[in-house]
Amino acid sequence: MQNGKNSDKGQSWLQLPDGYLDKTPMFQFLLVCLIFPLWGAAASLNDILITQFKTVFTLNDTATAFVQSAFYGGYFLMAIPASRIVKKASYKVAILVGLMFYIIGCSLFFPASRIATYSVFLVAIFAIAVGLSFLETSCDTYASMMGPRNTANQRLNFAQTLTPLGDILGIVLGKYLIFGEGGNLADKVAHMSKAEAHAYNLHMLQLTLRPYKFILAILIVIFIVLLLTKMPRAKATAGTGAEGKEAQPSLGETIHYLTHNKRFMMGVGAQFVYAGMQTTVWSFTIRLALKVMHGISDSEASTFMIYSYIAWFIGKLVANWFMNRYSITKVLTWFSALGMVCLVIAFTVPNAAAVYAAIATSFFFGPEWPTIYAHTLDQIHEKKYTETGGAFIVMSLIGGAIVPAIQGRVSDLSGSMQFSFIVPAICFAIITIYFWNEHRYEKAHPEEVQEH
Repeated sequence: MQNGKNSDKGQSWLQLPDGYLDKTPMFQFLLVCLIFPLWGAAASLNDILITQFKTVFTLNDTATAFVQSAFYGGYFLMAIPASRIVKKASYKVAILVGLMFYIIGCSLFFPASRIATYSVFLVAIFAIAVGLSFLETSCDTYASMMGPRNTANQRLNFAQTLTPLGDILGIVLGKYLIFGEGGNLADKVAHMSKAEAHAYNLHMLQLTLRPYKFILAILIVIFIVLLLTKMPRAKATAGTGAEGKEAQPSLGETIHYLTHNKRFMMGVGAQFVYAGMQTTVWSFTIRLALKVMHGISDSEASTFMIYSYIAWFIGKLVANWFMNRYSITKVLTWFSALGMVCLVIAFTVPNAAAVYAAIATSFFFGPEWPTIYAHTLDQIHEKKYTETGGAFIVMSLIGGAIVPAIQGRVSDLSGSMQFSFIVPAICFAIITIYFWNEHRYEKAHPEEVQEH
């Protein structure tokens, strides 16, 4: 693998000093885009695992949230190391490292299903999260950099539009390969003797292997293709032209710049709140359905997550249409406000309407993550800090570990899974205020708007 100033010579793209390219190399861009559904599949399978583990390991709602804590804790811990690999080596190397950890994590499900303890499964989930931290830290920023600067937001939104397809794949695999035997697991176990329940629980843990076998095969193929493909570096240079030396600021200098960039840090905070809100809504939608809609099975309840991801996908498409015509921050203010209304309905209406409101919320989730990411990254005016800036934003995914734990605690203390949806409703209110303030700022400073 070449590096340095000559690495992009002989290719169809031209490397610009700020790290962007003069045009998008379509094969390489689409190859990176194919990785986005892979972390979607892993995240949606967590929602299945939470329902599965609650019964098998006899957990309360707070304890089930540890699945998300292990998952997003891995994101938090590895984002900075991932950004340093991007800085010292390349985006391609960081993506390959991420794919390798993802492969290792999926492989760990095989011994975990045999040992059959909650902690071992959490280790496997953590290993997957380490890989995904590398992938998101590199792929999100990389996708936005693979072309002209003025279309960075559109590229990232296009790539993120594929993420729901992975979520749908994960939940479908879980529905038919894990919950495929039908019925409600908790109800089945309740009518068994202790020995029968133990044997049945072990059998159900074996079923968790099935979806990861398919994901493992896909990961290996993409790893090989990426390894053999020449990729652009898409990194800012310190010189005055495309042949300049790549900028290599120290970690201390970078952290100082980023933490003193007020609008960047506000974006990181907004992403923290959003990541927690999205994760907690999706983590507990199945549980909400089982509580509110009496008599449905685990498999039937998981179908509502398929509807949620379809709504998310459609929401992305609709939002992209609006954002290509109107102010991005104005569109996101409206989406966030309407999403908050849906969550208010979810925790106040005591019937099936609450479940459908939670599903509708996913429509308004559609543009949030990639738009906050690209908008926040755009606040870094010194592009030599871009890679670590992207890591800061990915680290904010730790919200996905904290907010579900808070909602789980509210559920346990109040005795109401439905009432606990007040937690994500508050989160969406915060996101609404963030975009409203950003829209006001941009109206006052139109010369700083770079996303249109």
